[in-house]
Amino acid sequence: MLRRLLTQTSSPRRLLSSKTPFFSKPSLSPFSSFPSSPDPPSSASSSTTVKHVDESGSAAAGTTISVDRSALFNPPDHSHEPTPDSELVKHLKSVIKFRGGPISVAEYMEEVLTNPRSGYYMNRDVFGAQGDFITSPEVSQMFGEMIGVWAVCLWEQMGKPERVNLIELGPGRGTLMVDLLRGTSKFRNFTESLHIHLVECSPALQKLQHQNLKCATDEGSSEKKAISSLTGTPVHWHSTLEEVPSGVPTIIIAHEFYDALPVHQFQKTPRGWCEKMVDVGEDSQFRFVLSPQPTPAALYLVKRCTWTTPEEREKLEHVEISPKSMDLTQEIAKRIGSDGGGALIIDYGMDGIISDSLQAIREHKFVNILDDPGSADLSAYVDFPSIKHSAEEASENVTVHGPMTQSQFLGSLGINFRVDALLQNCDDEQAESLRSGYWRLVGDGEAPFWEGPDEQTPIGMGTRYLAMAIVNRNQGTPAPFQ
Repeated sequence: MLRRLLTQTSSPRRLLSSKTPFFSKPSLSPFSSFPSSPDPPSSASSSTTVKHVDESGSAAAGTTISVDRSALFNPPDHSHEPTPDSELVKHLKSVIKFRGGPISVAEYMEEVLTNPRSGYYMNRDVFGAQGDFITSPEVSQMFGEMIGVWAVCLWEQMGKPERVNLIELGPGRGTLMVDLLRGTSKFRNFTESLHIHLVECSPALQKLQHQNLKCATDEGSSEKKAISSLTGTPVHWHSTLEEVPSGVPTIIIAHEFYDALPVHQFQKTPRGWCEKMVDVGEDSQFRFVLSPQPTPAALYLVKRCTWTTPEEREKLEHVEISPKSMDLTQEIAKRIGSDGGGALIIDYGMDGIISDSLQAIREHKFVNILDDPGSADLSAYVDFPSIKHSAEEASENVTVHGPMTQSQFLGSLGINFRVDALLQNCDDEQAESLRSGYWRLVGDGEAPFWEGPDEQTPIGMGTRYLAMAIVNRNQGTPAPFQ
């Protein structure tokens, strides 16, 4: 079955051209100075380009407080000339003013990305060569096809149920789901069992997903549902995972979703761990300060640190945690533990505690996090051990596997066989694009075979991205984690 999935000879459809207490008593000086985050790491992979071809070829008022910023080290200068405040900037400043003090980095991040009126993701297509960044499904059709292989294998381990909820968190343009359905279309028992649920808060991206999945509205249904003409599969849209009906065996895919969930940042100081906050300076620009006392997120910090060794904690000067990631993982684990099935999480991250990884990307380049909020994507490394511990705490009926590198994951599923099959049915230009896409998915660093312009050199993401699976304990170990 696996070989059949991999070697079908469809044409390439889309190709690439001190020991410190956690907290001490509140300081008399409310907000401490804070050194800015380091400059973002350079990454040539942000300049990837894509070529497409068809099949034929809650705020509460607080008291006003003074802020001590005398020793604050400012972030780098903003990259643009002063301009009138955008709607989102005005909103953020009004929230800070209303609170009588700064907001957390997590709240800033959430507003920047998903503010209903002017959030980064809410009203535009931000993916691909013409957007700000490129994701693996946009790199090559083979990525979605391999996720399809994984889903079919898991479905068989589940006992081939007649109905399955296939849930994708943050589907982007819908590209991954399109390739998954196309790649598994010959396995009719599988595709006929599917009810697709796309968890997407952006109206603009929902519309794009509807188009790419070639959906037609189901006039006979009162639900927000459509039918994809690709496989005749019903498709539903939801704003949150909680809205997706439970009680049905479930397969969940979360590709580059966790990295966009808000993070809280903490810094070690002589008076303990202090949370990093976003404030408005005297020059009306956003700046970082430190909290004067423990914040609600401190509970998650303490919890996360219990999952590390004393030696690891001793070395830390900064810690980054994502309470929303922990809570989401627990929701996933409980659903899988009760309904059966599994979840696949693929993202860039670390198999260890995260220090300071939050970054902003605009037009494939790293920019200042506080610069023109809403115009750049914000993301952070995914803390995979945190996902593992959160899942295991939530349900005794699940097991967690991985992480392994994306290169290992795709290679074990047979991407090598798939690229060979596609190379048999393409011209020279398509072959070059296929090899470039393959390298970007599984390679490490610059492609050794590249002979084109240096600025277009394919950069491998195979070791930077990690894969982890959470499955119902009764189903055994999922492919390819055996």
